[in-house]
Parts: sequence; structure tokens; C-alpha cells
Amino acid sequence: MSDHTAEYGLLVGVDGSTSSDAAVAWATREAVMRHVPLTLFHAVTPVVVGWPVGQLYATMPEWQKEGAQQVIDHARKTFEASVGASEPPEMHTQMVYSSVVPALIDASRDAWMIVAGSEGMGALGRLLLGSVATGLLHHAHCPVGVIHSDEGGAPDSHAPVLLGIDGSPASEAATALAFDEASRRGVELVALHAWSDVGVFPVLGMDWRDRESQGQEVLAERLAGWQEQYPDVHVKRMLVCDKPARWLLDESKRAQLVVVGNRGRGGFPGMLLGSVSSAVAQSATVPVIVVRPK
Repeated sequence: MSDHTAEYGLLVGVDGSTSSDAAVAWATREAVMRHVPLTLFHAVTPVVVGWPVGQLYATMPEWQKEGAQQVIDHARKTFEASVGASEPPEMHTQMVYSSVVPALIDASRDAWMIVAGSEGMGALGRLLLGSVATGLLHHAHCPVGVIHSDEGGAPDSHAPVLLGIDGSPASEAATALAFDEASRRGVELVALHAWSDVGVFPVLGMDWRDRESQGQEVLAERLAGWQEQYPDVHVKRMLVCDKPARWLLDESKRAQLVVVGNRGRGGFPGMLLGSVSSAVAQSATVPVIVVRPK
């Protein structure tokens, strides 16, 4: 991935939460590794005035400005702590008075990647994607990094990068990014391809050997050019016969990063986010980058 000319570089949505801190920390390390600028972006939702009904404050009230500045200052401290002894990347801050998700989606037009924390808890205590992360996964104009809180510790820096590959345009873009990520980290790339989304096996009349051969051909075709471009990256190929999200989530436990495209073979024209990328971003505990085709 060589397009580092985007205005914002790495754009991080910040809100002062624990998952926001994790997003800033991860994005800072990514910016250091890539030598790209980083922008801490905070959107303040306009206040609705009771009278006249539906009117909004034209400008940000002072009390909101103070709260927003505290969020930015906190994110800046997280950034500084995450740089450590490395050469700090160029860092900017931006505060806007607008609804959060639309503001971030609009800003993503000028970003190389947008990074957000995952947040929220379901009724059974299960971590759920927050509205901001979900909105970005569906509508952002650049790759989206979803970062869960790293209270359990950062992923092993020697662990591989995991790539979900299915032959779609989104998968091709994800492959390009995954190779670059693995090369910069100096780690192995695990390329996982599930030949079928059907979890029932065997199916009457199906010859697994034929399916396996077809799957190996897909992997070989999709990886050949990238392996030539990144000879330093060792690739481990995995061909599975099952639902891809299940295998990606299982393998993600042994990875430091997961990269997937946002629409697979099963997608239809009106589907903006594939079920596989949604499930992985939802449930993986390591950082996930969801890539959509150009």
C-alpha cells in the first residue's frame, strides 16, 4: 500500500473511552511503522434546543468545548505514551461540531485508513460493536481498523497476520494490505480460504479432492503476484471446508492482526458489508482491518 498522500493519513476517532484509547495506541504504532501522519478526530454532537422545536445551537457551547478539549488532551497523552522511544509521527487534532458517524464517514474520504474502538455490551455481557464502528464498516471510504480494548494485553508482536481470502475484489484489496502489514512487521502471513460457506459436510455427490484442488488453485492465483512483490513474507496457506468466519475467528486467537475484505462471494449488490467481515470485526479480540475495493 503506497498511497500515503491522504490529507489525514491515519485518522482516529476519539471519545475518551477505553476502546478509544486502544484505538489511539494501535494507530500510533501503525503511524510510526509507516511513517505517516496521524489525526486525532473528535466530533461533538450538536445540542438540540427545546424552543423552537428541532433547532440546534449554531455554534458549540462552551461547556461542550471544554469537554471536547479534555477528550483531545487525553487522546494526545495516549498518543505520546504509545510513541515510546520511537521517532514520533506528525500528529494533528481536529474537533468538529457535527453528528459523529456522518462526520467520520465524510472525513474518511481524505484518509488512508480510519481507526475506531469497538464499544458497548449486550444483554448477556457480550462485547458488541458500537454504532460508530458499525457505521464506518458500512460506509467509510477507506480501510477501517476496529480495535477492541487491550486490557487483556497487546497481541504478540511475533504472531502472524491473518488474511481472509475469497477471490472477490474486496479480497484482492485486503490481500495487498495484508502482505504489506506482514512485511513491515517481519512476520508470517496466514492466508485462509474457505471454499464453501456451507457448514454441512459431506454433501451428496461431492468430491472433496476436487474441491480441495479448486481451492488450492484460487489461493495460488491470488497469492502468486503478491509473493513475488513481497519475497520476504513467508506465507502459510490454509484451505478449509466450513464457514469462513468460524475459521477466521479461531485462527485470530493466534494472530496479531486480521485483514478481510468487506464483501465476499455471497454478497449481493445491495449488501454493503459481508457477513464474514461483520462477524470477524464483531468477535475477534485482536485488531481487525476491513478493506473495501477501490
